[in-house]
Amino acid sequence: MCYNETMVKATKTPKRPAGTFTVGRDKFSKISAVEGIKLSPRVAKDFGEFDRKGLTAEERRREISRKYGQKN
Repeated sequence: MCYNETMVKATKTPKRPAGTFTVGRDKFSKISAVEGIKLSPRVAKDFGEFDRKGLTAEERRREISRKYGQKN
């Protein structure tokens, strides 16, 4: 049997919006659960504190880096 190109239906990949795509905390948590990844109680407590304090994304990153980043 010969391969017939006319039988192949061309499909287009949907265009993605320009820029970045951010997954929210709830969706990320569900994706991570499928992969068997979960936050330690210590980190979950830290994230709760960040919410309570109303830290910005930059402040959260700074705190995570300060607390868990590599020490030289």
